[in-house]
Amino acid sequence: MKPWALSLLLILGLPLFGSQHVILCGGPASRKWENLRIEQDRHDSWWANFIRASTMRMDEIRKSYGSDSKITWIVYKNGYLTRGRDDEKPYSSWIVEQAIKRRAELVWINTGDQAISTINLQRDIVTFDFFGHSNRHCFMLDYGSDVMAVSQAWIHESDLEKISRRVFTKNAFCQSWGCHTGESMSAVWKSSMGFPLVGAKGKTDYAALSLGKMPTVSGEWIR
Repeated sequence: MKPWALSLLLILGLPLFGSQHVILCGGPASRKWENLRIEQDRHDSWWANFIRASTMRMDEIRKSYGSDSKITWIVYKNGYLTRGRDDEKPYSSWIVEQAIKRRAELVWINTGDQAISTINLQRDIVTFDFFGHSNRHCFMLDYGSDVMAVSQAWIHESDLEKISRRVFTKNAFCQSWGCHTGESMSAVWKSSMGFPLVGAKGKTDYAALSLGKMPTVSGEWIR
């Protein structure tokens, strides 16, 4: 490593080798509940919105931070087991295959506390991304797996104090790709963590994935 590059890493507070990245991924709604919605109100016609967005982000990370980047992929398991039973597809196995293909450490979780504990086990996190359903006050890991339009697993903005800021680098880039995060949770994150969480003011739309692009927002991204 060239001396100037080493100095830059130290100034930015980044790890010298193999930067650490965390992706938190919520689950889709059950097919039986989605089928009860009118077409324009269906959230999860495709089971893999959050999975595909996660793998696209992994590809971005390796291009931007190097092929030796360490990626921890935290995925809400029950949502994919439930949807897999509905669709008679081995979605959880396919997710494992994607993790292996992209050399990501896959960690299955079923509660918000499990997700937080996994985050707190990491060191020197450079980027954090959340893909999933959300409202202005929480990341909804579950949304409609067992009960229509109800979340039974989440990380609320009041839970953010449980996340250790010490496991992040001082200039960590963090973003929620869920709806409405920027309307409240981003501010609570910054107050608790000391650095911004980019969040949506408005709804996010995952249709852009089909064009090879990351999710878009109806309003704007704010910090």
